[in-house]
Amino acid sequence: MPQPLKKPRVSTPDHKGVFGHRGKTSRVGLYARVSTHDQQTLPMQMSAMRTYARKRGWTVAVEVKDVGSGATTRPLREKLIETARRREIDLVLVWRLDRWGRSLVDLVTTLQELTALEVGFVSLSEALDLTTPSGRALAGMLAVFAEFERDILRDRVKAGIDQARKDGKPHGRPVTAGKLLPEMKQLRKDGLSKRAIAKRLGVSRTSVIRLLRHGSARRP
Repeated sequence: MPQPLKKPRVSTPDHKGVFGHRGKTSRVGLYARVSTHDQQTLPMQMSAMRTYARKRGWTVAVEVKDVGSGATTRPLREKLIETARRREIDLVLVWRLDRWGRSLVDLVTTLQELTALEVGFVSLSEALDLTTPSGRALAGMLAVFAEFERDILRDRVKAGIDQARKDGKPHGRPVTAGKLLPEMKQLRKDGLSKRAIAKRLGVSRTSVIRLLRHGSARRP
């Protein structure tokens, strides 16, 4: 009798993987940020992210707890991105988007870099998951708004420069103290003190003393 045909084996996709990291447990980097006046929420953020990572079957490879009031620099966040560049993590998990990005442009720029590195990004509060097609589509929409923000900033800067020129205000890099040496010498001959010369030319008294003594500006 003919043998019954065996059903072909169908492999089940591993939904725990991120991008090309199928078949292995994904390594996640947790990033939490609080202000110096709001540190009490830090344990809550970390606990929520650890719980979420455990439910997704991810291994927590690194935890970053960033405390600071300034928004200009985030060195600990940069170190986490460096970890992603070294391929030591497969995705980044944050509590909320504003904890990660300083601005919309900064947010989109960092997300684009992580995507290029094939490192996932998940934000719990906004349910943003760049490991999914819908999440990556949303990131594309954010990029459009970021470009819109850049255009607004450029227009504002240009308008400010135009208005300053109309008002007769100087624009651009200030004149270096070294270029004012001839005027300094002349004012000194006229009997002005070094302090008065500095005030007249809008430079520091130290610059006036140095230039009159040595005759030229020293290179830094």
